[in-house]
Amino acid sequence: MEKQIVEYASGNEMAAIAIRQIGYDLMGYYPITPSTQIAEGLDTMKAEGRTDLIMIAAEGEHSAAGICYGAAVGGGRVINATSANGLLYAIEQFPVQSGTRYPMVMNVACRTISGPLSIKGDHSDIMFMLNAGWPILFAHSVQEVYDFNIIALKLAETVRLPVIVAFDGFFTSHQKRRCMRFEHKHAVRDFLGPKKEEYPFLDLEHPITVGSYMNEPDLINNRYQLHLAMKEADEILPEIFGEYGKLSGREYQKVEGYCHEDAETILLLLGSSYDTSLEAIDKLRKAGRKAGAVTIHVMRPFPAEEIYDYCKNASNILVADRQDSYGAGGGNLTLEVRAAMQKYGSRVKIKSLVYGLGGKDFFAEDAVKMIQWAEDTGTPDFEYYGVTEGKEPEEDKENISENFFEPLTPERTRIGAIQVSEDGAGKAQVSGGSLNATAAMPKRLAPGHGACPGCGIPVNLNLLLRAIEDPVVLLFQTGCGMIVTTSYPRTSFKVPYLHNLFQNGAATLSGLAEICYRKQKKGEIPPGDIIFIMVSGDGGMDIGMGSALGTALRGHRLILFEYDNGGYMNTGYQLSYSTPKGARSSTSHVGKAQYGKTFFHKDMPQIMAATGIPYVATMVESNPVDFIKKAAKAAFYAKTTGTAYVKALSACPLNWNDKPSTERKVIEAAVDCCYFPLYEVEKGKTSLNYDPEKMGKKIPVIDWLAMMGRTKHLKKEAYAGVVEELQKEVDRRFEALRARAENPLL
Repeated sequence: MEKQIVEYASGNEMAAIAIRQIGYDLMGYYPITPSTQIAEGLDTMKAEGRTDLIMIAAEGEHSAAGICYGAAVGGGRVINATSANGLLYAIEQFPVQSGTRYPMVMNVACRTISGPLSIKGDHSDIMFMLNAGWPILFAHSVQEVYDFNIIALKLAETVRLPVIVAFDGFFTSHQKRRCMRFEHKHAVRDFLGPKKEEYPFLDLEHPITVGSYMNEPDLINNRYQLHLAMKEADEILPEIFGEYGKLSGREYQKVEGYCHEDAETILLLLGSSYDTSLEAIDKLRKAGRKAGAVTIHVMRPFPAEEIYDYCKNASNILVADRQDSYGAGGGNLTLEVRAAMQKYGSRVKIKSLVYGLGGKDFFAEDAVKMIQWAEDTGTPDFEYYGVTEGKEPEEDKENISENFFEPLTPERTRIGAIQVSEDGAGKAQVSGGSLNATAAMPKRLAPGHGACPGCGIPVNLNLLLRAIEDPVVLLFQTGCGMIVTTSYPRTSFKVPYLHNLFQNGAATLSGLAEICYRKQKKGEIPPGDIIFIMVSGDGGMDIGMGSALGTALRGHRLILFEYDNGGYMNTGYQLSYSTPKGARSSTSHVGKAQYGKTFFHKDMPQIMAATGIPYVATMVESNPVDFIKKAAKAAFYAKTTGTAYVKALSACPLNWNDKPSTERKVIEAAVDCCYFPLYEVEKGKTSLNYDPEKMGKKIPVIDWLAMMGRTKHLKKEAYAGVVEELQKEVDRRFEALRARAENPLL
């Protein structure tokens, strides 16, 4: 046995430790709760100089999977981590990797699939991978997360398949436990050995083609080879488990059981619930009842024979699933266990319960009830456990209201504070729009929300909506703005509201808008202008940029509103493409080997302007009159011409690490240093709305950076080069804007 030391750590932390010790070459990733801590931990290690892992923050999980695939084809050792809808977003990439037989490892901190949105742990995501051709190891403890990460790479490179290490989100991923790890990385690396490539892709003297187009019979042969590889994985896993057991003193089997040998009733579950169930088994055994528990360490290849061996003496089996294969009479684990027992001739009674969805807690008392339910001959074969029954409307009339608020009809919102019309040049001309006049606009947001003190999102959203006198329909992409306003069963919205995921908000809103216009033409709903607005932020214009650009290029009549808070704030502040260069975040740490984010912030307004949409503008809360007039213009173009894009710099005191009371000054300084210039692009013509240099207010970028804790470190002499680069880029962009404003052809 190799020397080991104690770590008190979570599953995510132990995964990061294993990844560092393995010495991977590259990680392509995108932040998503609850797996993000793995990338965060590795970035900390990188900043401290403890790993040379190449970490590429993709703009979405689909691209992260592509980055990993490309690196694997190139011969690198590659790691990824994801959860839930991130897994689903990337899912079309996964059969590509297994079908072309390139090994890697991916950690999946299992989480609820949306919608409705929930970030808590269950198994609804991992079951989508059962047919992707990836072996899947499932860890029910923090210790196993560490061990299985090492075992997984050994398996992957032996059978030339990508492998998943799955574990329960928030339960295993976040809860800390006492674990053992190898003291020296050489123990891990000697166990794995050097990476071998049978057909090196980068051998230019022997070029190969990967991913050819195939028809029959070649494709079926390819799939048969994949089947044989999975079969080899099934055969070789016991050998790898045994070899690792000699190294660590912890030898695993495909299936694990407790008091199962003579059990009359067996509770079979996956993940961390297994550990909880052991307490219930002890209680039942003390009461003289023969109960046992079983879990599996391998989802693919499925250990059918081993499950039969562990459960063949039982009279009853209760399979508890943390997901449902809707319409199949049980979750995927249930279906596989039933098939396995039948395959080997068992006639044991098998019942199924779906439990723990959305992270619903599971206690030993629940395990006892489940076993009792399995033994009761009067209970059905399949049911949900822990459901709270609602009431029929007739039974609950006292709690039903037609409307909590008076509807915001056109008669109430058209207050005449703002008039927008075309001037002689065909541009929008705004009259009115004073703050006092727009104060009479009924608020579309109800009082009260869950945002942090000083958050700019509600401020910017209210300013936007004060300028729009037509009825509005809102779509929010996932992010802080959505989370703090719609915690079920409450809502902050007095207008129609829809949520969809980061990556698809604009496309969803375009479909909604078009069906509205169609229904109006057919007379199915009343005529009249409706302003459709997508609200995005928290990095939503990274992962959602493709959808937004497609919507803009098609020219749907709607507004895309981005509150730019400079990071993925709703998941704990990871870097986004709009984070300033040099800024500290949980995936761009500052240390002796790293100074924060390493690349410049994305210029999204210019990207949107390049699509040729009729209106693009930037605005800030420190200049509210300008904000309101631009919002009114955006609404005008959205109802008459096509897509409008408007962007506000939005304060985030929590993650900018400054004070809520100073945020307006911080926002103003961002404008005065030209980091966030105020301008508009109307029908292709750029207008610079505020020139701090001409106003005598221009300040160096470092003066703005020094106002925030996330960038305050850049004041140090060691980072003078970074500040100089940022200053040059900010000046270049501003001079380019000025040139466009002065030249009618630009």
